[in-house]
Amino acid sequence: GDKATGYHYRCITCEGCKGFFRRTIQKNLHPTYSCKYDGCCVIDKITRNQCQLCRFKKCISVGMAMDLVLDDSKRVAKRKLIEENRERRRKEEMIKSLQHRPNPSAEEWELIHVVTEAHRSTNAQGSHWKQKRKFLPEDIGQSPMASMPDGDKVDLEAFSEFTKIITPAITRVVDFAKKLPMFSELPCEDQIILLKGCCMEIMSLRAAVRYDPESETLTLSGEMAVKREQLKNGGLGVVSDAIFDLGKSLSAFNLDDTEVALLQAVLLMSSGSGSTGCARGCWGGEWGGHRSAQSPQHLQGALGEHPYAQSPQ
Repeated sequence: GDKATGYHYRCITCEGCKGFFRRTIQKNLHPTYSCKYDGCCVIDKITRNQCQLCRFKKCISVGMAMDLVLDDSKRVAKRKLIEENRERRRKEEMIKSLQHRPNPSAEEWELIHVVTEAHRSTNAQGSHWKQKRKFLPEDIGQSPMASMPDGDKVDLEAFSEFTKIITPAITRVVDFAKKLPMFSELPCEDQIILLKGCCMEIMSLRAAVRYDPESETLTLSGEMAVKREQLKNGGLGVVSDAIFDLGKSLSAFNLDDTEVALLQAVLLMSSGSGSTGCARGCWGGEWGGHRSAQSPQHLQGALGEHPYAQSPQ
């Protein structure tokens, strides 16, 4: 007599009887049930908790199937299968949507080319970084930690090595940004806000895409290969874990220069879009014509339309 909630174990039942039937079968309780009145109890919404045996018999009599109750291992396996099927469908839908993307327009190809060349001309050592990198000696980053004024503890020798490359790395990020027309035409104060908002992220991305699984190192600024602990003890702390984890994830995709360049441009042009007045106007389309096609969303579209970005990976 209770309100049914769905089709459970081959019958339309309420939640209460569904749970009772499942527990009874999973724990093999029905052989222990007994009835004080020779199995003649009337089972309804009010009396169902007074006699387990008669309640179970009524479940069976209306057609609830014992063989449909899963034990713990089968239930876990079923949930896993459901999750796997859901993930498979998600990937299939993603691949299908990518396969049906329109070809980039001439304007989009030009944008892709400009951003890619900006990256290549400011990316230290280019594609030859593996041949030109130098491994930071293993003993650096293993010394006793010294306390900094802000309370952080760092290895001073490793910290000194990293400070030598940080300024050139920042300069290259600034040079990359200035080569993008949608950035260079912004007022100086807006350029500064955007760079402050993304400089660390772009440098981290540039390091992450130079993760080497064999040596388990990141190559910083195209020249210095470092281990996770060296980077952590040299002043980056837990941030180093995030960069290394990102590098391990990205290494499976084998990103090319264009994909890395477009990712950097998205980081740059999105970093302060909610903070600068002129930038908000630009992203709203107030530049007009070709300039409105250089918004963060358009850069993301260009990344998706890049041929290599359409692989199943």
